[in-house]
Amino acid sequence: MSKYAQSKAALSARKGDPNFLVIAGLVVCALAVVVVMGGTAYALQLENHDSFCASCHTEPESRYYQQSLEKNAATLAAFHTQKSVRCIDCHSGGGVFGRAEGLSQGASDLTAYLIGHYHNPAITQNKLGDDSCTKCHAGVMSGGGFNNHFHVLLARWQSVDPNAGHCVDCHTAHPAGDSAQGYLAVTPVQQVCQNCHAVLREGE
Repeated sequence: MSKYAQSKAALSARKGDPNFLVIAGLVVCALAVVVVMGGTAYALQLENHDSFCASCHTEPESRYYQQSLEKNAATLAAFHTQKSVRCIDCHSGGGVFGRAEGLSQGASDLTAYLIGHYHNPAITQNKLGDDSCTKCHAGVMSGGGFNNHFHVLLARWQSVDPNAGHCVDCHTAHPAGDSAQGYLAVTPVQQVCQNCHAVLREGE
């Protein structure tokens, strides 16, 4: 019998060995883990680049990305970019669960893209939650004085009104605004103030 035939016979015998099957299964699982971890690490690196986000979320995100490159920030998002804040920093909630939710959204988008069933241009439908803002701006929720009363009372309003306002109702990230006014859109903010006062006065 040739050496090739002997090797083939030995391999066939080993394939029937339970220990061989267990070891082969473990090797396959280990390789799968390495591939998944490597792919995840690569994806996490990509999401740190705003240009990558804008390459899939093409409109209006590509316009937002171009705005962020301008010297004079015309929007709140562009202002944040100039402070080294990335798209993913805002489009991901606070804490472990917020991060997990952002990763889940990304995984869902990637899966849709790979199987060819995705919206083109890609769109972002998830409204930013307050924790996306307060994870960096937690201090505004406890500061005193009249000029901060709307932040302090926000939690109280939200506790009694399912239609209560949220950070993004006043602090709109992408529409152009006046930096001197903190990029607030005055008309929507006035309406939010009126709604809050109406509800909290009713509860007094």
